[in-house]
Amino acid sequence: MKISKLLLTVLAASILAGCGSTAVTNVSKVESGLNQEAGVQDYQGLKRTVAIARFSNETEYAKGAFYDKENDPLGKQAVDVLSAKLTARGKFVLLERVDSDKIQAEVQNYSAGVQKVPADYLIIGSITEFGRKTTGEVGFMTRSKKQTVEAAVNIRLVDVRTGQIVYSEEGKGEAETESSTTLGMGGVQGYDATLSDKAISAAIEKLVDNIEKTCMDRPWKSYFLSYDADGIIIAGGEKQGVKTGSVLSVYEKGKSVKNPQTGIMIELPGKLVGKVSVLMTGGSTVMDEYSIVEFVEGSVDSSKLSNYVIQDK
Repeated sequence: MKISKLLLTVLAASILAGCGSTAVTNVSKVESGLNQEAGVQDYQGLKRTVAIARFSNETEYAKGAFYDKENDPLGKQAVDVLSAKLTARGKFVLLERVDSDKIQAEVQNYSAGVQKVPADYLIIGSITEFGRKTTGEVGFMTRSKKQTVEAAVNIRLVDVRTGQIVYSEEGKGEAETESSTTLGMGGVQGYDATLSDKAISAAIEKLVDNIEKTCMDRPWKSYFLSYDADGIIIAGGEKQGVKTGSVLSVYEKGKSVKNPQTGIMIELPGKLVGKVSVLMTGGSTVMDEYSIVEFVEGSVDSSKLSNYVIQDK
């Protein structure tokens, strides 16, 4: 009798201590040293203009009989995640280019005068791996279930002035959630749909740091819009980080030569011909903003404004 009571006491204690369901969600990143943004960062410098051309789903996930390539939910999800992360850095002006994924279209923008705002860089991405699995263990008094989603994302960053890929890398991310029950009490949760978001986000997070570094290591550029008795006007204004009093360098473009190894035209380094100071900025959006400047050093040929470029460094 005493032994039976003891067993009942132990059993009751086990039920009270361990019954029910517990769930833990983890998001793992294959590489370390990643930044986690808490809101938009306060950046005071010149911003780079970036367009996300497309984000395709190269996996077989969700590609049934009625699959629509133009409305792939996984690809659109990746675009939203990347856009949010780039915006949070506060260093980019993002342009909508999802329906125009050809690099040549951006190159033509640069030769079309001042009617369009071209991107400095074009991002082309693809989801190359995506999968989910469920594993579990069944013990004498316990049962557990683990759900895992893995994703791999490939990104290319293209300099639209040259059409060259200046950065390319693949990032991988994983998200998992685990639940358990004891003595049949509690419930093992169903599939967690948010794991897809978390896995893709973890994969893209690895690449954002390098996209930022690549863009910010290259100079911000602008161009003359007009030079006459009414003043000297350049493209770009407050939304791109241009501020009254800023001093920018003016370069005469270097000549273009063809690289026989690659067949690509290369623009040689230009010559510093002067500096301008920003007097005021205007415009209401990134599409129409401008800055009025004056020369503090040097000069240019006002009849050949297309031969010059304004840079921050």
